[in-house]
Amino acid sequence: MTDPLQQLEDWAGPLLRQLDAKAQRDLARRIAQELRRSQAQRIAQQRNPDGSTFEPRKKSPARTSKARGRNGSIKAMFAKLRTATHLKLLHEAQGAAIGITGRAARIARVHQYGLHDRVQPGGPVVQYERREVLGFTETEIQLIGNLILSTATR
Repeated sequence: MTDPLQQLEDWAGPLLRQLDAKAQRDLARRIAQELRRSQAQRIAQQRNPDGSTFEPRKKSPARTSKARGRNGSIKAMFAKLRTATHLKLLHEAQGAAIGITGRAARIARVHQYGLHDRVQPGGPVVQYERREVLGFTETEIQLIGNLILSTATR
């Protein structure tokens, strides 16, 4: 079975070649903005791109008081990671990209791939659960196709 992104690229390639450079840049910007919005919403819901929920944090007696907010509810993972400060856009005529920058990128990479890392400097090394912070959902692929189609048919 072919990758859905490859199918989208094969379908959209001829349409994108018909656009001039400015229209391609504008389309890339719109796609990147919509994807950032969609990714931030998915991270807030704590869902992987396939729709499954993130593995919950491990219970730790030292963290229970810090992990709870004022009203007693558990704080969401990656709350700051989904902000525009960390979730950056890159768009140009050749394409668009969304990525996490700065120190947060290391944390996101550890969770994205389920790697080993230290809990705190000098602390124990722990195997983190895999939580796909960035990735494409079927809805996002359809969104990209719709944006391309609406731009190409103008």
